[in-house]
Amino acid sequence: MTASAKKPTVNEPTAKNSTAKLFMHGRSQAVRLPKEFRFEGTEVRVTRVGNKVILEPMEKPPFDLTAFWAKLDAMGAKDFFPDGPPDDPPAEPDPRKFFDE
Repeated sequence: MTASAKKPTVNEPTAKNSTAKLFMHGRSQAVRLPKEFRFEGTEVRVTRVGNKVILEPMEKPPFDLTAFWAKLDAMGAKDFFPDGPPDDPPAEPDPRKFFDE
């Protein structure tokens, strides 16, 4: 095996494997990421899988269903079903009819 074809060992830093420094910031533990691992934005999603911690970028905030319903109510959606939702489900369309006849 030539030097250029040498396989990286577990402890050798590569483009996808590097060492980061841990430090305390107040009462929280923090990680100083190397430049090639930096994230855009101000938050990341943190997940623990076994003994690993995974950091993922927060591309969009999670969908807030409560805020969605509040926004609909503010737009006047409270009166959409003034007597509540209908008890009967809508009738199934006739699969033999493609257009109103």
